[in-house]
Amino acid sequence: MKVKRSTLLLIACLVWGAAGFNILRIGIEAYKPYITVINILLSGVVFAVFQIFIFGKLVKKHTARIHGYTEERVFFLKFFDVKSFVIMAVMMTGGIWLRSSGAASDRFIAVFYSGLGASLMLAGIRFGYAYGMAIRSDKRGKSL
Repeated sequence: MKVKRSTLLLIACLVWGAAGFNILRIGIEAYKPYITVINILLSGVVFAVFQIFIFGKLVKKHTARIHGYTEERVFFLKFFDVKSFVIMAVMMTGGIWLRSSGAASDRFIAVFYSGLGASLMLAGIRFGYAYGMAIRSDKRGKSL
């Protein structure tokens, strides 16, 4: 199924936003017995590291790639490249394994998942912003 180029940004927004919401929810559910200033600061560090070094760059890279498509309509899975799909699969598999194996403590899940989930949600929001800007540009008669 082919969609408008700008719709790829909306798809990325929904995928990353949903993933972020789910991961953040898991982290928050585990957080109650571990709420301390240090844990909240550690979650903030996790958030910042992922936002600065991974998801912030990912949003910029994929937004630029999508803007660079010359066709008006493209296959709907082109919101990511193969490398990003592999990263997503590895992260999902690793996260499921961490929780199901008991290899990570509940405290780790609370702190790490809260920071990671918030960073993922922000990536989704940033893709949503890029989508809004693309729609606004389209309405002004300019292409993506």
